[in-house]
This record gives sequence, C-alpha cells and structure tokens, in this order.
Amino acid sequence: MSRKKYSAEQKVLILREHFEKNIAVPDLCEKYRIHPNLFYRWKKELFEKAVDQFSRKNSKTKEKSKVHDLEATLKGRNEVIAELLEENLKLKKLSGEI
Repeated sequence: MSRKKYSAEQKVLILREHFEKNIAVPDLCEKYRIHPNLFYRWKKELFEKAVDQFSRKNSKTKEKSKVHDLEATLKGRNEVIAELLEENLKLKKLSGEI
C-alpha cells in the first residue's frame, strides 16, 4: 500500500478544518486516511513556522528602518559633496584656473 502525498495546500486545508470548523482530530484522520501522529506533526510544523513568519515581519520592519536611515545619511553626504564641489568650482573660477 503506497502512501498518499499531501501538498502544502492540502495540509493547510485539513488543519483549517480542525481549527475553524472544530472537527475532531480522529474524524479528520479517518476522513483523510492519515495517522493522528502525522496530523500532529503538521500542526507542530505550522506553529513553528508561524513563529518564524512573525519574527521575519519584525526583522523586515527593522531592515526597512535601517535602509531608510542609511538612505537619509547618504542623501546628507551627497548634499555636502555637492556643496563642496560647487565651492571648489567657485574658488577655481576666482583664481583663474578655469
């Protein structure tokens, strides 16, 4: 007897039935012909990955903030460089180098 392979979408649908429709684990396992241990393994993976997902969102926010700060710093430096170049050109014109 070969094992049925469930896609990620199918696993989520089965888990959703349990959480949203309050269908008992034994009933789901019988309906989909899966072992309860497999169901609980999927449930464990779901919650472990949920923690990672929420953590990534926080780190993405931090990364965006850091990128924004770096862009602001770079913009400030570019403005200073532009002022210095302009000042340098004025001095060269006054001294007759240009």
